[in-house]
Amino acid sequence: MDTARTARSWHLLTAAVAWVALLLQLVLVIQGSVVLDDAAPPGLSTRLIRYISYFTILTNLLVAVTTTTLTLRQDRFPTWWKVLRLNAIVGITVTGLVHWFLLRPLLDLDGADWLADKLLHVAVPLLAVIGWAAFGPRGKAERRLLLASLAYPVGWLVYTLVRGAVTGWYPYPFLDVGLHGYGGALAACAGVAVLFVALTWGFMAADRRLPQSRH
Repeated sequence: MDTARTARSWHLLTAAVAWVALLLQLVLVIQGSVVLDDAAPPGLSTRLIRYISYFTILTNLLVAVTTTTLTLRQDRFPTWWKVLRLNAIVGITVTGLVHWFLLRPLLDLDGADWLADKLLHVAVPLLAVIGWAAFGPRGKAERRLLLASLAYPVGWLVYTLVRGAVTGWYPYPFLDVGLHGYGGALAACAGVAVLFVALTWGFMAADRRLPQSRH
């Protein structure tokens, strides 16, 4: 099997796992599944809004979309796609790291909830990062895209804090102003921002050094 075919197969696998994980989690949300607390689930509309408010969900969606396009013999890479691809790879890395070190100890899941959690936070991050490192495509993580790529995480943080101030709900405990106050929440935001910048620079540097591969 040639490199280009292997690359498309890997991206197809990544896209399939991401889409399945997103659909499974959506079904669980519709059914009223509770993950991080034992409170009774809110109404369906609120659950759906919360579903799309999770950074994990949005980033898995970016991975699903960009890897899907890569399976379709994509030969054009406009700037907006490069930004989304960089957001997907950096964001899914952050998703995996934050989940493993901060959120995993808080979870006690089983059945479909456990499966969805592992697909979204472990399987997709591993598949996406390994696929990017092995198959690229290279030369798409350009330095000029740094500021544009930070619009996604910064925008999400602002949305999360503003919505949390209005509703009192935060998707992740370390951002909960009710638990940590604005000082603690903003410190967590600063830490996440530093992690994003460091990882973005790291992926850009790696992109220049990794060997070229045909896609």
